[in-house]
Amino acid sequence: MSFSPSTLLAKAQPLGRALMLPIAVLPIAALLLRLGQPDMLNVPFIAAAGDAIFSNLGLLFAAGVAVGLARENHGAASLAGVVTYLVATEGAKVLLHLPPDLAGAGALEQAAWRAKEISKLSVPVGICSGIVAGLLYNRFHAIRLPDYLSFFGGRRFVPIVSGLAGLVFAAAFGLGFPWFEAGIDALSHWVLGAGSLGLFLYGLLNRLLLITGLHHIINNIAWFLLGDFHGATGDIKRFFAGDPTAGSFMAGFFPVMMFGLPAACLAMYRNALPERRKAVGGLLLSLALTSLLTGVTEPIEFSFIFLAPVLYLIHAVLTGIAMVVMDLLGVKLGFGFSAGLFDYVLNYGLSTRPLLLIPVGIAYAAIYYFAFSWCIRKFDLKTPGREPIETAAGDPDAAVADRGAAIAAALGGAANIRSVDACTTRLRLVLADNGIADEPRLKALGARGVVKLRDGGLQVVLGPIADQVVAEVRAAIGGGAVATAPALTAPAVAAAHADTGGIRAALAGTKVRAVAANATRVLIDVADPAAVDMRGLTGAGVRAALGSGNRLHLIIGPGAEALGAQLRRELLA
Repeated sequence: MSFSPSTLLAKAQPLGRALMLPIAVLPIAALLLRLGQPDMLNVPFIAAAGDAIFSNLGLLFAAGVAVGLARENHGAASLAGVVTYLVATEGAKVLLHLPPDLAGAGALEQAAWRAKEISKLSVPVGICSGIVAGLLYNRFHAIRLPDYLSFFGGRRFVPIVSGLAGLVFAAAFGLGFPWFEAGIDALSHWVLGAGSLGLFLYGLLNRLLLITGLHHIINNIAWFLLGDFHGATGDIKRFFAGDPTAGSFMAGFFPVMMFGLPAACLAMYRNALPERRKAVGGLLLSLALTSLLTGVTEPIEFSFIFLAPVLYLIHAVLTGIAMVVMDLLGVKLGFGFSAGLFDYVLNYGLSTRPLLLIPVGIAYAAIYYFAFSWCIRKFDLKTPGREPIETAAGDPDAAVADRGAAIAAALGGAANIRSVDACTTRLRLVLADNGIADEPRLKALGARGVVKLRDGGLQVVLGPIADQVVAEVRAAIGGGAVATAPALTAPAVAAAHADTGGIRAALAGTKVRAVAANATRVLIDVADPAAVDMRGLTGAGVRAALGSGNRLHLIIGPGAEALGAQLRRELLA
């Protein structure tokens, strides 16, 4: 097994995507909690409703991460995650060692202490539970048991085996609680004690890891683990719990997202070719307003991240500096979603010295505007409005007869798509061959950027509509709207060198009903898909092998027709 950085990066991609599902509930939690406070609407039951979400983040992570990692995002994985989490936390509580002063206390007082202590680890336990449940679903969702136990086979088996995994976690977190607590405390003291250096590194890495989508992982450490305020851990939970020291890991994003990047959009507009300004003006205004109001910045960042890496490095450094500047000024700001105007206004009453954002933000707007303008002109960067017309990025909201089918075709067709998911602003895909994805076509359909990873991984940055688009792509694939894969016929696809003997051996465990060829694929109908040796197929020279019900799609290349005819003679004779 390879442990190279690129391999580890590819392996971590699904986790970064899965973490976004539970995080997506934070805006409603923050909204309810704030609106119910005495300085807002003063409605206690609304505040209690919001606090209920923050108090059960571990459970939400267990359910959300599990379903995010599971094939088909099946709900059985979510149930398994909940089972794992409940078994782990409740079992761990019993194993906690009571302090001497509580040894003679009543059962209720002891139970309250145990619940408070284990809540400090609720998010790590939830994430671990979700990861294990998702992996167990992928491993056992199709398991077959003897006939007398068949009721418990398949997906029903997953929560059962997950409960056993929960017992392991219960023992680990219960018996090892002093070490886990000491480790998190040491990490908190180190990061918080590092002061300006720690904040700068966090802001810098947050932006540098954006391209991979792994910034969500370090965000979870800062937002949900660091620090402790009456049992509330992490910058976000402590901020909404009223901790006056919380907000350092959020405040620095506000000058960048509300002022800096919108100013960068203005710079790109002013430096667009005169005849193109009207065409790109609406696009850049939309991107700037999205960043200003909601704090969603990826569509802007991906418009220059590949064109000007040095400019993006400057952006990352400025984000780190913003973290330091806001902390030195004593500014503490928080958000439930991101560092946009909506969160700033909503949480103004909980903030410390929030008005200082205005002068810092104006300074950042000036820095970004002049830095971007100089770099665009000096290095002739092909930002929106300056790129060749044929490669210009389209509008993701533009009318397309069938956007999902068009994007699926640009990705190489249904047979080339192994999995498709979405996080806040991007499609996260695994393709049989990401080299045949049509980047210019994807950009014409609205992509702001395309990131290729190892093992067929591909990310397509679309903006906040990503979740809507992924549903359209899934519908197009499942409904057969993408009948062929035009991209697969590109000359770049090598001719087939498949071993028919190896293919026959891989299919030896099942009856072959039919063989056909379609463009660059060989389609084989089998009686028992579970009996097919998929690794054997790829080992026999097949570029990729995909299953859809009882039909196998063997991606071959230009030689598919000839291979299909040969396999028909050998398998159906």
